[in-house]
Amino acid sequence: MTTTAPVRPDAQTPANAPDAVMPLREHLAELRSRLIKAMVALFVGTGAGWILRDRITNALTRPACLLQHVHGVGTPTSGCPNGALVLQGVLAPLGFSFKIALAAGMILSSPVWSYQLWAFVAPGLYRREKRFGLAFVAAAVPLFLAGAALAYEVFPKGLDILASFNPSAFGLMIEGDQFLDFFLRMVLVFGLSFELPVLIVALNHIRAISAARLRRMWRPVIFGIFVFSAVAVPTGDPLTMTVLAVPICLLFLASLGICTLHDQRNAARNEALADDEVAPLPPPRSIEPDDTP
Repeated sequence: MTTTAPVRPDAQTPANAPDAVMPLREHLAELRSRLIKAMVALFVGTGAGWILRDRITNALTRPACLLQHVHGVGTPTSGCPNGALVLQGVLAPLGFSFKIALAAGMILSSPVWSYQLWAFVAPGLYRREKRFGLAFVAAAVPLFLAGAALAYEVFPKGLDILASFNPSAFGLMIEGDQFLDFFLRMVLVFGLSFELPVLIVALNHIRAISAARLRRMWRPVIFGIFVFSAVAVPTGDPLTMTVLAVPICLLFLASLGICTLHDQRNAARNEALADDEVAPLPPPRSIEPDDTP
């Protein structure tokens, strides 16, 4: 007769094991419900962004409009004294305002749609995977926001460096759509670059890469970070490249420390399990005959 070893439910079965089997129709119904909730949150966030579009636009365009050495071809206004920013076409103001509102809506509704995505995926995960997933999401969101905040702080200086190449005999015209796309691309580059530690720690937890290997590769990794920063930043200037590369290097070193502690803990656990497996069993107790009358 063959026997099977008992399986730990917390490691090998999903958290909702009794309800793990779900028909396709129910999956589609749940997906539709999650999408509707996410779209409603996005619609509400976009509406709030539409109401706040003037404040958001002023906060974004102030760096370009306050460049002292730039003379734009547009008409100077109280909001843009140098006249560098322009919108061309009848529908350009409406399209620009909608892009501002939609970008603000994506940010404002991110807690809702990210939770809906997690709620749809989480029932199929094991308990340990769910814990790791929550930890990675909790770390990824602040890191992305930190990268976006750094991009906003560096953006005026990068724009100033690019505008400094404009000859004094020429006026400068910055179209609104190009300006907004440039800013959003810079935010995405900085925000996604700050996710490198989360990726490294995740690969270490699934044992795709070890801390020892990362320690051997730290010089090529640092060099690759600087090369990536030089290619990825929209401005292409050394200052912006360094501002992006240095924090990523520090985050890489922090992730290396986390991976080292994780590998050491796994090694200690495996050693303890090995000692338990090879530990000798106590000798059987001999039963002496009872000589008492």
